[in-house]
Amino acid sequence: MTSEGGTASEARRTGWRHWLGFLVSGLIAFGTDVVLSKALHDVVGWPWAISRFLAISIAMVAGWLAHRKLTFAVETPPTASEFGRYAGMAWTAAALNYVVFLALLWLFPAIEPALAIALSSAVAMGFSYLGMKLAVFR
Repeated sequence: MTSEGGTASEARRTGWRHWLGFLVSGLIAFGTDVVLSKALHDVVGWPWAISRFLAISIAMVAGWLAHRKLTFAVETPPTASEFGRYAGMAWTAAALNYVVFLALLWLFPAIEPALAIALSSAVAMGFSYLGMKLAVFR
């Protein structure tokens, strides 16, 4: 129990701890993706397409486990169906990110690509958060 009368798990699902968990979990997934992509390409010698696909897949598992613990403080054991929901949401968010990025480049030809990446990533991040909150870790 916390001093406010709720459980520690409830406290982690709200407020600054929740959002800090969301940020840290995202950074864990991102870092996993970047480090593995580069290692598989530069050290193992695999093509970028294969390196990135495998790295994203492993980063997805890292993100799922981190979000379970740090963002949503899920206390039940992980399940395959929960991971399936997470993976579906994550791949959909990645596709949304890509489509929004391309749409911005098409609609605003003079837009700085880095800005288009930032905007499309923000849209995908919002989608991901809602997907996790409403469907994956409900």
